[in-house]
Amino acid sequence: MTWDWSAVADFMPRFWDGVLVTLQILVLGSLISFTLGLVWAIGFRAPTRFLRWPVNVVTEFIRTTPLLVQLFFLYFVLPEWGVQFSALTTGTIAIGLHYSTYTAQVYRAGIEAVPAGQWEAAKALSLPAHRTWFAVILPQAVRRITPALGNYVIAMLKDTPLIAAIGVLEMLQQSRLESAATFQYTEPLTVIGVAFILIAYPASLLVRALERRLVS
Repeated sequence: MTWDWSAVADFMPRFWDGVLVTLQILVLGSLISFTLGLVWAIGFRAPTRFLRWPVNVVTEFIRTTPLLVQLFFLYFVLPEWGVQFSALTTGTIAIGLHYSTYTAQVYRAGIEAVPAGQWEAAKALSLPAHRTWFAVILPQAVRRITPALGNYVIAMLKDTPLIAAIGVLEMLQQSRLESAATFQYTEPLTVIGVAFILIAYPASLLVRALERRLVS
C-alpha cells in the first residue's frame, strides 16, 4: 500500500464542505444543548413534584437511550405524525437534545454548589425569582461548570459522525462518498481522523486553561 497525495488533493473540496457542516452541527447543537439543559436544570428545582416529575422522566429517558435511536426516531417516525425537518436540521436537533440532558446535570451540580446563603440573601432582599436566578445564582454556577460544559462540546464533536446515518454530508459521509467513487479508503479516512484531532485537541487545551483559571 502506498500513500497517494493526489487522492488527498482530490478529496479536499468534499472535505471542506464536510468540515463546514460538522462545525455548523457542533455550534448549533451546543447552543441547543446549553439552552435546553438550563431549562431542564431549573425544572429540577420546580416548587412542586408535579413539575419536577415530568422533567426527570423526560431527561432520564433521553439520557439512557442511544443517540442513534433518537436520531432515527426524529428522522423516520416524526414525519408519520406530520412533523418533518431536513436531515441536517434533524441531526442538529437530535445531538442538541441528547446532550442537553447531560448539560442539565452539570448545571444542577453547579447550582447546588452555590452556597445556601446566596439564596437566603436574595430572599431577604425580596428579589423576584428571575432576578435571583439570572443575577445571583447562575453567574456563580456557570463559573464553576464552564470546564465541564466544554468537555461535552468535545464529546458532541466526536458524535457528529453518527449523523451520517441519515445522510447528512458531514466529514465522515463526505469521506465515504469519496471512497465509494475512487475505491481509495486510506487517504479520506486518515484526513478525517487528523481533522478531528486538530479540532478537538486545541479545544481540550482551552478547556484545561479555563479550568485552571476558574478554579484557581
